[in-house]
Amino acid sequence: MPGDHRGGVGDGPQRPTGATGPHEPVLRSIAEGLRFVRGNQALMGSFAIDLVAMTFGMPRALFAVLAVSVYHAGAGGTGLLYASVAAGATVAALSTGWIAHARRLGLIVIWAVVAWGVAIALAGLAGSLLLAAALLAVAGAADSVSAVCRSSINQSVTPDGLRGRMSSVFSLVVTSGPRLGDVEAGSAAALGGVRFSVVSGGLACVVGVAVILVAFPALLRYDAERVLAAPSPARG
Repeated sequence: MPGDHRGGVGDGPQRPTGATGPHEPVLRSIAEGLRFVRGNQALMGSFAIDLVAMTFGMPRALFAVLAVSVYHAGAGGTGLLYASVAAGATVAALSTGWIAHARRLGLIVIWAVVAWGVAIALAGLAGSLLLAAALLAVAGAADSVSAVCRSSINQSVTPDGLRGRMSSVFSLVVTSGPRLGDVEAGSAAALGGVRFSVVSGGLACVVGVAVILVAFPALLRYDAERVLAAPSPARG
C-alpha cells in the first residue's frame, strides 16, 4: 500500500502492464496514449461530446452582459448567474450515488448533454433574471452528471498503465472546452447579440450531440457491466 515501508527488499510495487518505462521517450509515451484514445470509440466520443457541450453551450463570457444589459441587475445579477451553474452542479454531484449502479453511462452522458443544451437555450430566452438563473442551475446539474459518467467511462476502459495519460487528456478536455466556449459565445454575440449567442449555442450543442452519435456510436452502446466483465485488453 502507498506509504507502507514495512516490506522487505524486493517487495516494492510492481509496474503495471503498459506503464511507461524509466527511459521511454516522452513523445513515444504521449503517442501511445493518443493511439489508445483514437482506438477506443466510446472514450473518444466521451471527450468529443464534452468539447461540443462546452464550446457551443457555455455562455459564461456573456453573464455580465446578460445581467447588466438584458436584466438590468448589475453586479448582483452577474454574481447570481455565475453562481447558478455551480450551485446546480454541486447539488447534482451530492446526489450522483445512483450512477455507481448504472450500466448505460454513455446514454446518460448523451441525455445529460442534451439537457445542458436545452437548458442553456431556454436561459437565453428567459424573460427574468431568476428564471435564467434557475435554468442555468439545471444546466449545471446536467453537466455534473455528465462529468461523473464520463470520468467513470474513462477509468473503466483505460488499462492501468495508461491511466495517468488518460487523466491528463480528460483534464485537457475539461479545461480547454470552456475557453473555446468563451471565444464562441463572444463571437456569436458580436454577430447577432447576446440572446442570439446563448440560444444558438444551446441549440448547436443539441445538434452536436446528434453528430457525435453518428460519429461515435460506441458511446451510445457503452455498457459498464459488460466492459468491466471483459478482459483488460478488450477494454481498449
